[in-house]
Amino acid sequence: MKKPAPAPRSAYPHFLLITTRWMDNDVYGHVNNVVYYSYFDTVVNEYLIRAGVLDVEHGETIGLVVGTQCDYFAPLVFPEHVEAGLRVVRLGSTSVRYEVGLFKEGEMLPAAQGHFVHVYVDRATRRPVTLPAYLRAALEPLVVNVE
Repeated sequence: MKKPAPAPRSAYPHFLLITTRWMDNDVYGHVNNVVYYSYFDTVVNEYLIRAGVLDVEHGETIGLVVGTQCDYFAPLVFPEHVEAGLRVVRLGSTSVRYEVGLFKEGEMLPAAQGHFVHVYVDRATRRPVTLPAYLRAALEPLVVNVE
């Protein structure tokens, strides 16, 4: 499988500054690969909460991660800031594919990029539901064409 080319900073309409933590580093002196996924989760949920479309305690509709992937291009380390870029490349009827680029502060190309897919479900039944109009409206500014 061929590794994708890194997408530039300009490919992402939303950014969140994340500060690395001492515990993020592993014994090899860089941020451990599993931490990158927590950064993905952080930028997506920060956007949804700030947009007012994710009520983590009482919302009837929640997103469950059903797939995720990451490509690594350069190490991230503590202490430094990471700028997490966010975009949506597929806005389906019940699911969303988010793509995230993790940039060292000020860099034009990401140290890592990847995606995860949320399937939106009813909180009680865990069965897929059609994306509510309010969620779709909040995500539309993030939609980019990657072809």
